Amino acid sequence: MNNKLKFLSILLLCFLLTTRLHAQGETFIADINYQYLEKLIATAKKNYPEVKLRQAQVNLAKSNLTQAKVLWLDAFTASYIYSPRSSLNLIQPTIFNGYQLAISVNIGQLLSKPFVVRSARETMRIAQYQQQEYDLSITANVKRLYYQYLSAQADLRLRSGAVIDGETAVKQLKYSFQKGEVTFQVYNEALTSLYLQAGYKVQAELATVTAKTNLEEVLGVRLEDVK
Repeated sequence: MNNKLKFLSILLLCFLLTTRLHAQGETFIADINYQYLEKLIATAKKNYPEVKLRQAQVNLAKSNLTQAKVLWLDAFTASYIYSPRSSLNLIQPTIFNGYQLAISVNIGQLLSKPFVVRSARETMRIAQYQQQEYDLSITANVKRLYYQYLSAQADLRLRSGAVIDGETAVKQLKYSFQKGEVTFQVYNEALTSLYLQAGYKVQAELATVTAKTNLEEVLGVRLEDVK
């Protein structure tokens, strides 16, 4: 029986070491493609509705500034008077005959125009700052979601490798159990460990799908469509 226990210990030790090697070897850092990441960021800025909203606000603010500058002319009002040369106006006699041009100035509007233009310019700057802020925010968000997706993929590879190792160990223990070299308890513990690893793999699959969905939500397109 001691030899059987030694055999079992060696087998389980090999299983644990193999799992640890998978854990140490899996990393998502090497999977980072910075050129592809820049494409993801550009895609998100192109498709995400909030980005389009920020750009529309900037365009509107620019239009309002242009309008405010043109409205300087509202303070001036031009009109003309026509006095026929052959007529004689005894009620309001005029010195000049023919067409007469008159220009009036609204002092209140004239004095208020600099403040209107300044307000429109500041509104445009605020819209531009908000757009720049959101550009930084969506860039950071795409990076975070991309890293989460790569991390989930690496964890899934780890869990898949652990399941394969567990299946190999169970097959060996099943063969040993059928030959009477190990007890049913030992074989059952290996099966339980395999079931746990399979459950972890399912969780890793869910995490990977969720991370991919979150990233695609920001991109506005499927991840496979970003070339």
